[in-house]
Amino acid sequence: MVNLGTGKTLIAKAIAGEAGVPFISMSGSEFIEMFAGLGASRVRKLFEKAKKMAPCIIFIDEIDAIGSRRTSNSGAESENNQTLNQLLVEMDGFETNETVIVLAATNRPEMLDKALLRPGRFDRQITIPAPDLNGRFEILKLHSKDKKLSDDVDLKAIAGDTAGFTGAELSNVLNEAAIIATKERHEKIQNEDIENAVRKITVGLEKHNRVISDKDKKLTAYHEAGHAVISRFLPTQEDVKEISIIPRGVAGGYTMYKTTEDKYYVSRTELLEKMIALMGGRAAEKLVLNEISTGASNDLEVATGIARDIITIYGMSDSLGPISLKIDQAYELELFGEEVINEVGNQIRMLIDNSYVTAQKILNEHREELDRVANLLMEKEKITAEEFDKIFEEFN
Repeated sequence: MVNLGTGKTLIAKAIAGEAGVPFISMSGSEFIEMFAGLGASRVRKLFEKAKKMAPCIIFIDEIDAIGSRRTSNSGAESENNQTLNQLLVEMDGFETNETVIVLAATNRPEMLDKALLRPGRFDRQITIPAPDLNGRFEILKLHSKDKKLSDDVDLKAIAGDTAGFTGAELSNVLNEAAIIATKERHEKIQNEDIENAVRKITVGLEKHNRVISDKDKKLTAYHEAGHAVISRFLPTQEDVKEISIIPRGVAGGYTMYKTTEDKYYVSRTELLEKMIALMGGRAAEKLVLNEISTGASNDLEVATGIARDIITIYGMSDSLGPISLKIDQAYELELFGEEVINEVGNQIRMLIDNSYVTAQKILNEHREELDRVANLLMEKEKITAEEFDKIFEEFN
């Protein structure tokens, strides 16, 4: 069971290749039919074919299409139930001398019927996360073999800037870089082409033809400067890599940070400081322009999500204590009582309010740096890490 784009089909093929046996691959959706009995019939034929070819490996991709929890509903759900029942029967029907191995993959293991996961069926489960730094470096090397790269390309640095990217996304980065290099008439893919590809995938395509008023330009400049300046004074936050007020995708601007390591655990302090950094844009707008805009909508959404997770999932609330309120259905929250529900809301509100107040305080203390960064943004539209750091060196 793996995450999106981490190469589940490739891994299954590699297993078959190492074993040196035939490989039968089908998608779960191929078993689903609107005519009763056809799905179950396809399952029987699949296993009959596998037994004739034994030893072999059967790989069912996206098994949640037929392996979801069974229901008592009629119609299409009933047909799905029949298909799943046939699969369970076939897996139980293997003789001890039959060497047929069944592999399956899904991005939603929580959807699977419990009968599929009991011993004797899919009892060995493997979770494959997004690759780490070394893994991303090796994947980039693999996908760059058939591409002409300039001498200035640093795949190790690109791997460091793409934390959380899957193998499919890394392949897409290099493909996008090749397209950008072609448009720019470069004979080889340059490092800048790859960095632009990363920006395009994560933020969106630059829109130089969009006409922006001076008022909106100033608001965007102070908004992004607010994020960057606050991050500078928060110990747990990453260093700024680039700030831009050139529209990309749906964003009017962006602040990009350097990625120095893969993180598997995040502390409460880091989560709280992340919220403060997210509030930097709104705080800067209010401080300088005495006005707030819709530009902070995504920041507020992410900050609220972090606050909610701190309280309900990670058990980091001082008043509620180490309790997980993660639920599958809304009604389950009622089991904790109305007082707990109200306290959850109060705690989330308190975390967000505290973050906003702290962001305002930091910007008030460093107003001159904020103005310098915003003014440089309005002048150049894009600031590099070196230009950003130079501003603060002058204040030391």
